[in-house]
Amino acid sequence: MVEQTGYRPSLQAQTLRTKRTKLIGVIVPRINSGAVGSIVAGVLSVLDAGGYQMLLADTQNAPEKEIEYLTVFDEKQVDGVIFAATVFTPEHRRIMKGMSVPAVVTGQRIAGYNCVYYDDYHAAYDITKLMLGKGKRKLGFISVPHRDAAAGLERFRGYCRAVEDAGLTELAENYVISDFSLKSGYEKMKELMERCGELDGVVCATDTIAVGGMQYLKERGVNLPGQMMIAGHGNSAISDVTTPTLTTVHYSFEESGVLSARILLENIEDKSAAVKEIMMGYRLVEKESTGKPD
Repeated sequence: MVEQTGYRPSLQAQTLRTKRTKLIGVIVPRINSGAVGSIVAGVLSVLDAGGYQMLLADTQNAPEKEIEYLTVFDEKQVDGVIFAATVFTPEHRRIMKGMSVPAVVTGQRIAGYNCVYYDDYHAAYDITKLMLGKGKRKLGFISVPHRDAAAGLERFRGYCRAVEDAGLTELAENYVISDFSLKSGYEKMKELMERCGELDGVVCATDTIAVGGMQYLKERGVNLPGQMMIAGHGNSAISDVTTPTLTTVHYSFEESGVLSARILLENIEDKSAAVKEIMMGYRLVEKESTGKPD
């Protein structure tokens, strides 16, 4: 009896017998992101219940580090990999196609691969339409790099389609590209205003960018939301403590982590499991930065 002897089977012995390590590699772009933290929490809840341990790799938004970790995890023979992707290059595709263990991509839709992703396009469309519905007619957009197909390209496309459908096609030119930081949000709001003149609304690709932009606007004495409305994406904790509170989009990040881990474990158990591509929903969270909800 284990209780009597204190005996525990060694990990090495279990690995030799079952051909499994009970280790899962998880690759994330930056652990200091609220969205990433929620995804990881969801993954952990499933791995813990299944008796797996997690090896976490933080790439600091460097695609070359993502490729390096994909290779390392495959060589070290973890049982599977969850990849919270921001970009997906031909090199990513080549590495993943040749991996000996199953993998799930979280946050990007990659045709032919197990993936859990978000409806970024319609989320950006709807939050832009919200401002248009409040009479705003000179909007701008602060994007993240479009090599990030989800948070970058799809959210930008959603904004563009919304202004085009409103007969304001020229507003699709009112955009700048930011990184994911508060500092860049501040700087890019300044750049957007200098390029486009006085705007009456700005949609931002992330909450963090929006908060940085709000700081710039406050320093200029711009009244929010009276003179200008602003919105972000992510429904992060920071959106509730800004003044005014930040209108945003809620994505089910933790649930996406749960689903990603479940799909991965299914593939570990059944090598012939069908590929799953799952799109998560979203909801608008209207707060003070776009005026009181109607």
